[in-house]
Amino acid sequence: MLTAMLLVALIASLASGLVWQQWQAVQVESAERGRAQSQWILAGATDYARLILREDARNGGYDALSEPWATPLAEARLSSFLAVDPDRRAGQGPEAFLSGEIRDLQARYNLLNVVAATAEVRQRETLALGRVLAAAGLAPGLASGLSQTMRQAVPSMSPASGALPEAGIETAQADRPLRPARLRDLRWMGLDAAALDALEPLLTLLPVTTPINLNTASREVLAAVLDIDSSTAERLVLARQRKPLANLEEARGLLPATVELNPERVAVSSSWFEVRGRLRLEERIVEEHAVLERRGIEVLTIFRERRAAFER
Repeated sequence: MLTAMLLVALIASLASGLVWQQWQAVQVESAERGRAQSQWILAGATDYARLILREDARNGGYDALSEPWATPLAEARLSSFLAVDPDRRAGQGPEAFLSGEIRDLQARYNLLNVVAATAEVRQRETLALGRVLAAAGLAPGLASGLSQTMRQAVPSMSPASGALPEAGIETAQADRPLRPARLRDLRWMGLDAAALDALEPLLTLLPVTTPINLNTASREVLAAVLDIDSSTAERLVLARQRKPLANLEEARGLLPATVELNPERVAVSSSWFEVRGRLRLEERIVEEHAVLERRGIEVLTIFRERRAAFER
């Protein structure tokens, strides 16, 4: 009897161990399947954003917030995009919900603009950066130190192209600060998380110098870059809402005569965009952030990152 009881206990232990291993394998397979599905869906959403921007480029002209690319996608069932017949969408696996938007990165001041070839331009851009910092509630005096650190971290650019030289052309310096690649990397330069959150709508960091888009920039960015008061900037915003600016000449009549509209600093179209997508699949929430560059009608993915999120 004792032997029989021991055998039963042993068999039960082995069975429970096998069941646990099987359950664990199912959970791992389910998590891997969900991860792969999320990657495919979000990659497809980014490709769809690239298609929208490419079609917009075919139309040419300006880029404004009234165009289709600037309309956010509210959270919607993914199945609504895959089939027209509701009967085909029913009972085909877990529901996924997708949302996202395309943002114009040239609606923000590009921090790389302070890395200029001439002292005159560097001073002008440092003053503009100080006004951007002030608009975010930060001390304008931070602009001088931030500009100097950026110039130490980034090699000098060619005045003609505004592009960085090829790696290895300029002799490396042992004491050169680490070059920031994204806005959050400015923590290396002494800005905390709260400051970066305040700057996020106003500041960007791109691999090349860029002008701001007068059709998409906020009132604060317009005032900082053009060195105008907030009421003049607001007048420009209201005017472009009625009719987007087709060229810089249309903006001249809305601004004081002393304001210089340098094509290297201001434009009415954009080449750099940000795509943010969010996928909710059962308990999983995955967000993707991509930076796109539009060259003619070609739209390239320059940077992409994906991270898990949690419901709030």
